[in-house]
Amino acid sequence: MATVEKFPTSAIRKSNPHFSRLKSTVETAFYSNNVTLVSTMEDAYNRSLESPNTIVLDAEVKHAEELGLPAGAKQLLTQDGRVFGRTAKARRNYGDNPEEDEKLLGIVRDAIFQGSHEPFLRSSAYVGLAEDFMVKAHITMPATQSNNLYSWLMNFQITNPVYDELYAKSKKYPENDLYIFFYPEFKHPDYPMGLSYFDSDHNVVAILGMNYFGEIKKGTLTLAWGTAARNGYVACHGGLKIFRTESDAHVASFFGLSGSGKSTLTHAKHDGRYDIQVLHDDAFIVSIADGSSIALEPSYFDKTNDYPAGHPEQDYFVTLQNVGVTLDENGKKALVTEDIRNGNGRTVKSRYSTANRVDQITDPIDAIYWIMKDDSLPPIVKITDPLLASAFGATLATKRSTAENTTDDRDALVIEPYANPFRVYPLVEDYEKFKALFEKGVECYIINTGEFLGKKVTPRDTLGVIEGNVNRSAVFKPFGPLEHFEFVEIDGFDVPFDDDVYLDYLKGRMQGRLDFIANFNAQHTQNLLPNEIIEAFQKIVRTIN
Repeated sequence: MATVEKFPTSAIRKSNPHFSRLKSTVETAFYSNNVTLVSTMEDAYNRSLESPNTIVLDAEVKHAEELGLPAGAKQLLTQDGRVFGRTAKARRNYGDNPEEDEKLLGIVRDAIFQGSHEPFLRSSAYVGLAEDFMVKAHITMPATQSNNLYSWLMNFQITNPVYDELYAKSKKYPENDLYIFFYPEFKHPDYPMGLSYFDSDHNVVAILGMNYFGEIKKGTLTLAWGTAARNGYVACHGGLKIFRTESDAHVASFFGLSGSGKSTLTHAKHDGRYDIQVLHDDAFIVSIADGSSIALEPSYFDKTNDYPAGHPEQDYFVTLQNVGVTLDENGKKALVTEDIRNGNGRTVKSRYSTANRVDQITDPIDAIYWIMKDDSLPPIVKITDPLLASAFGATLATKRSTAENTTDDRDALVIEPYANPFRVYPLVEDYEKFKALFEKGVECYIINTGEFLGKKVTPRDTLGVIEGNVNRSAVFKPFGPLEHFEFVEIDGFDVPFDDDVYLDYLKGRMQGRLDFIANFNAQHTQNLLPNEIIEAFQKIVRTIN
């Protein structure tokens, strides 16, 4: 098998590096008498269908039988309470704070003990959808969380005979299976926002005190991304697609946080001008060796605010979270989307929403687009130096969205390296890997999907530039005095290089990146980002001066 689930008797020893305190604690919980196995999508669906907190919609799931569901299966909706986004402050990594680890290990043992006195469910799925990379994941949670189990199995690939056969032929990795213990009902006064406690080296996490589905989705991906990163891949939180023309192919990837526009860019059809295949819009990996890419999930965890009543995309909804309901003119339950009830209404949407979906693209990646909301930058900037290209990924400037449970100012510009807040390995590893891709000829672009000097950048502006890159018709010009920077002139977005006020503003944004790297290194003395990044940004600031 691709990852390790079972061990020969002689290998079940403390000296075996596959075992750790948290892995042994969490995995053991899967085998208790209180845990029932859910092995089919139909079973998961029926449990969710009968759950007291389920709203059974009148709309049927399209392609239900192909998804392993009974014919006529309905779309199912659940609501969380006050929290409807991910809680980054709840995350802890084993080994970061040895003193806290002792406390957290005890808390996890208490949670498992408490949970062992109530019914739990467990199931398994695959993360990674091609023979080159598949890992097996196991999850357990209270029976009252059957909705979240159903969504998890729909979001990833439930184990079944077809994928079991593919997995049996897939590449083997010296890594543990993934184990996720999910117990939203467990509370601890020292962690009022909840707790996600990762031992990423051993592929295990305990997620406590949080009900939002995104916690188990991204918790699972966190472990899978970490596994990929240890085995020759770049972990990517973004979207990727391939444009095919009569004479060429162009593989483009888009990196951004939820709400940045990465899904819009990934799924854009460009008025049918290209033969497009979509890998995924949220989670994939890229091989350092050959630039090929693999999707980690078959489905999409999508925002619903862009899909009002009657929108054809609603046909592909399977489960929904935190979306309102009303009655239509025929007395049928209809969704109230557009984030009227709350921000970040969500759906697990089936792969059939994308007619041109693939799970692996063997053509090497051609372009990386860092999606930013830095209003000192025009809609498109090209970076031609590999060091700077990766450095700007490490200082990706964006804004928070309602997908995150945070008290941060959502209008403030923040830096989220490579748009991946789920990293469980040193940031310098991403820097070196992305730099290696750029050194092999991958092109780097910064796309501003926010505003430029007060004017909103529209999807039409952005898509037009991307098409120009695909067609090789985009004309890039030097970006003022900055070496290795180029941009495309777009009507309405003139760059005032002769305006000292603008240059001071641009310099401030670049200085902010320099300050971020300096502060990061001051706080991570064991895993410093290389000084070459600091020197590169210092040169930019001096040049603008």
